[in-house]
Amino acid sequence: MEKIKTGISSCLLGNKVRYDGGHKWDRYITETLGQYLEWVPVCPEVECGLPVPREAMRLIGTPGSPRIITIRTGIDHTERMLKWSEKKLRELERENLCGFIFKSNSPSSGIGGVKVYSPSGMPSQRGTGIFGNAFLQRFPLIPAIDDGRLHDPGLRGNFIERVFAYKRWKELTGMGLSIGRLVNFHTEHKLLIMSHSQKHYAALGRFVATSKNREFHDLQSEYINLFMEGLRLLATIKKNTNVLVHMTGYFKKQLSPDEKQELLEIIEHYHKEYIPLIVPVTLIRHYVRKFDVPYLKKQYYLNPHPAELMLRNHV
Repeated sequence: MEKIKTGISSCLLGNKVRYDGGHKWDRYITETLGQYLEWVPVCPEVECGLPVPREAMRLIGTPGSPRIITIRTGIDHTERMLKWSEKKLRELERENLCGFIFKSNSPSSGIGGVKVYSPSGMPSQRGTGIFGNAFLQRFPLIPAIDDGRLHDPGLRGNFIERVFAYKRWKELTGMGLSIGRLVNFHTEHKLLIMSHSQKHYAALGRFVATSKNREFHDLQSEYINLFMEGLRLLATIKKNTNVLVHMTGYFKKQLSPDEKQELLEIIEHYHKEYIPLIVPVTLIRHYVRKFDVPYLKKQYYLNPHPAELMLRNHV
């Protein structure tokens, strides 16, 4: 499988680019995700011309418009960072990224929860790093997460699911989008969307049904915006249970009473959090193959990402 281009804060790969000359190597990122993702490393502070090691910096001001200033000498590097960020974002646009993993709490790369200090030096609020914020503004559709949130099983699964979904969309548009291809893409992702948001599932269904009445350029932009917005919402146990029960309806004529009862019991065990999601999904995949159900065979909900990542073993 072709690896998926994904941006990443350089220090997470083990590169010694941090202010103290160190790194923040993450074994899960390099050894597990690295089997499927091709890394495009970025270090805003080094790439904008600052040395290693260097004086530590922090955000000062308001979360909406912070300055990035050295802690001891008070040197303001904001304009330097913003100018570099604009150039870097143009470069990254050509990389065709499908995701980005940022370093948490970084005044340059953090994408949420970064301390913002008052001029007196007291941490008063939390905001976003200078480059992190610029990236989110320029590429709102590209899935992004920081390394802290990446180690939460639910947030990690959501991020990787979105990366693979966005990659499929980019491949589709690369071939040339048509109404027929859009309908097929939507059909294959129906249950995946449902597991994230019933509201977006209904809205996207109406959107596709009326697609012939829309300008084609607007059609492409509006669909992917709504699609990625829906996938950002977490797939909860309640939502997944709803999808699992929905899929059992496709086997009502093929399953014996005992098989149906077993399947419903396993789904209920998942609903009560006795077992992880992978258990009912594996059983349903078995029945999809056994009874050759064409609609479910195409559903990315059953295979949203490589099984080797084991993302559904812990949720």
